[in-house]
Amino acid sequence: MTINLKQKGLGSIVNEFDLFFIDIWGVIHNGIKLYPDAIDVLEKLNNQNKDYILLTNAPRPNITVINFLKKMGLANIHCDKVYTSGEAALSFLNKNNKKFKFYHIGPPRDFDLFFSFKQNKVENIDESHFLLCTGLFDEHFENLNYYKDLLKDKRNLKMICTNPDLIVDRGNKREYCAGSIAKIFEEVGGVVEYFGKPFPLVYKLSAELKNKKILCIGDNLDTDIKGANLQNFSSLFISSGVHKNENNLNLAFKNHNVKVDYLQSFLKW
Repeated sequence: MTINLKQKGLGSIVNEFDLFFIDIWGVIHNGIKLYPDAIDVLEKLNNQNKDYILLTNAPRPNITVINFLKKMGLANIHCDKVYTSGEAALSFLNKNNKKFKFYHIGPPRDFDLFFSFKQNKVENIDESHFLLCTGLFDEHFENLNYYKDLLKDKRNLKMICTNPDLIVDRGNKREYCAGSIAKIFEEVGGVVEYFGKPFPLVYKLSAELKNKKILCIGDNLDTDIKGANLQNFSSLFISSGVHKNENNLNLAFKNHNVKVDYLQSFLKW
């Protein structure tokens, strides 16, 4: 049974948990501006000495997202809590793939993810040892058929996906994410290694989990909520995010095969 916290707010259950994984895009901001009520939640968590991680499927190192949030106006004390899927992927790449040639699928702004081994980036996909997907090309940001053609004969390569999200809303505009490209690659028979929610590694890398009661807060059923379910964490679903157009949330939960413990339209204390 899903409990709606519209009246009581997060403060009514906060003492039941030791650690909070809080999604950023769709919960803390909408890609353009911060949500004041969500920032109030962070302030109150700090005041109660509650541990939280701002865990995001962003295909960039922590510092890049931190700088972005600071420009939005997020205080340093909250920025220190940021951990990204890009940071998890970068750690893996530095240990395992740093010496191999790769073909980058994504916009130039994601360059900082592979800056330390940029010399291994190739412009011809046929010369690569693996594919590094951070998103969509700027010139092909809406046409998924382009990627079907690009990847149809590349099943011999492994893809590293640094953002499992399929879509994101930037203000009122919906955009595809790296997960959509990875899904296409899997559909043509390719193998993808994912970094980020809902996969367990990113949680383990970002915080100490042992013997803690954990609540995952997010707006994406396939990543935030499914990630909680896979690890038997509790979940709080923010319904104003990527699923805001769902008319029947119970049906949406069933269709996405997830269990939702708590519900709010926006994160609020």
